[in-house]
Amino acid sequence: MENERNPPGRSASPGKEFFLPELCLPQALLVLVVLAELLVLVLVLIEPLYPQFDWVRLALISLFVQWIVLLSAGLLCGLRPWLARLRPGVAGAAGCLLVMTVTLMCTAVTDYCQPAGATSLDAPVERYVRYSLIALIMSALMLRYFYLQSQWRKQQQAELRARIESLQARIRPHFLFNTLNSIASLVNSDPAKAEQAVLDLSDLFRASLGKPGGLTTWREELELAKRYLSIEQYRLGERLQLDWDVSAIPDDLPIPQLTLQPLLENALIYGIAPRVEGGVVRVEADYERGVFILRVSNPYDEVARRQTSSGTQQALANIGARITALFGPHASLSVERRDGRHFTCLRYPCARLTQEASAI
Repeated sequence: MENERNPPGRSASPGKEFFLPELCLPQALLVLVVLAELLVLVLVLIEPLYPQFDWVRLALISLFVQWIVLLSAGLLCGLRPWLARLRPGVAGAAGCLLVMTVTLMCTAVTDYCQPAGATSLDAPVERYVRYSLIALIMSALMLRYFYLQSQWRKQQQAELRARIESLQARIRPHFLFNTLNSIASLVNSDPAKAEQAVLDLSDLFRASLGKPGGLTTWREELELAKRYLSIEQYRLGERLQLDWDVSAIPDDLPIPQLTLQPLLENALIYGIAPRVEGGVVRVEADYERGVFILRVSNPYDEVARRQTSSGTQQALANIGARITALFGPHASLSVERRDGRHFTCLRYPCARLTQEASAI
């Protein structure tokens, strides 16, 4: 029954995927007002030029056109949930008809309100027809523009989802292989710990496969990373020491899934595993003025680094590509070395709540 009430092409929550934008928003109203003024200038310029420019006429035409635009925008905004239930073509035709009706009503009101003898009686029918055609053409062009913009936005989102899922698919096998290698090293030395590590890996992958990609919350990502570290702790023992400074991060902050874990894996492979004495992996995170900063550091030894593989470089490149795709050009993943430590810093702008996840 639910499928019958909401057939394909119609949304259960009207307006969410509708091509007509929210015309009541200040930005949209500003654009409409500017476009209306440009239309007024066109209407004035197509008439014969007089030695003295009639500013009063320009003001009256502007007032007339702005009334039509603002009233039409208000009605379209109010009727948007209803229009969203219709097919795009029917909704566009209804929008054009509404704008034409508002234009005719405003024209009739201006004729009625003019002083006696001031009303232009030359071809009133032609004037109504001309205004109707202008309203029809302009509204059709505007609605067509909104529709094409909506289709382009949907295509961009589909391409973004495909790109993110591809990058995510590359990280998962890499993550699995390295974790299995860690468990394999425990099979001979400590079978009991190896068995427990397998159980931890099961829980770990159940959590990581819970979402197909995109964004998760900081709390879930942190829990996933700690489960990974618990497996590595079996293998590295006291050689692995952790220093966390992440208390300032809200639990609901959005972060691409499987972001912290590859950074920690990189730190363990290059900073802890090659060193007999091990070392401290420090995780720092800040969230100020809408920018999230995550920094993972580990001891750095050039000789030990040459002895390890470069397998995690692909994972780090994928993380950089994913945060750029999700959060735009201001997102970055940088690497630096100083004071005997290797720092990997991730930075991107984001909202407090995971609102971006609904767009991916």
